[in-house]
Amino acid sequence: MSKLRLEGKVAIITGAASGIGEAAAKLFAEHGAFVVIADIQDELGNQVVASIGPERASYRRCDVTNEKQVEETVAYAIEKYGKLDIMYSNAGIIGPLGSILDMDMSQFDKTIAVNLRGSATVVKHAARAMVANKIRGSIICTGSVASTVGGSGPHSYTVSKHGLLGLVHSAAYEFGKHGIRVNCVSPFGLATPMSTGAGCVDPKAIDAMNEKIANLKGIVLQTNHVAGVALFLASDESAYVSGHNLVVDGGVSVVTSILSTVKM
Repeated sequence: MSKLRLEGKVAIITGAASGIGEAAAKLFAEHGAFVVIADIQDELGNQVVASIGPERASYRRCDVTNEKQVEETVAYAIEKYGKLDIMYSNAGIIGPLGSILDMDMSQFDKTIAVNLRGSATVVKHAARAMVANKIRGSIICTGSVASTVGGSGPHSYTVSKHGLLGLVHSAAYEFGKHGIRVNCVSPFGLATPMSTGAGCVDPKAIDAMNEKIANLKGIVLQTNHVAGVALFLASDESAYVSGHNLVVDGGVSVVTSILSTVKM
């Protein structure tokens, strides 16, 4: 049996009732972690707990735009499991599509509130607990290709994910002296309930579209691939990695397709 990479560690994962968060919760638990599933999807969250087992996982309703709920979720994890080693800030929304010329600013504000302000709140309270309890913890945020490349997502989503990367860099600076690592995992497009509009779009159609525009061929990005990278950042294998944006995009953000129109 391979070594359990998170044995005895305690993790909170926001947005863990589905998609990347669900995959990460299951993988973290498989590697020995106790996991708090933090989400606003109560039924799905409890289903994830049942699939993992109540001896390893528990559900806590947590809207990341509500600071009190975030603070209480951190307190719950510490009360139930005795500490907090890992915070994976993964909750997010895609935000409105369309042109900036027609942007609904209330929807822009909502996207920023969830993706950026929500993550800042999660980082704040996780780090507070880690500093207070002298835990050399790992804080991870789900970014996106849109964290670094314009035109790879809706406008408000792209703005929020660019800001998130700035938050990771700034927090890594502040908390380095406490031995707390802060990193970002930034995936290419993939089929999740967020990208499919909670089932309104066929996941196979999303996969087909992403495969067509991907740089790395022969494989389609799945939630378990992103969860595996989050596992690395959560584990002691990345003990000297902080302030890093680990991009999971098959190279798409660092290449250009101009030469594909030229016969070599």
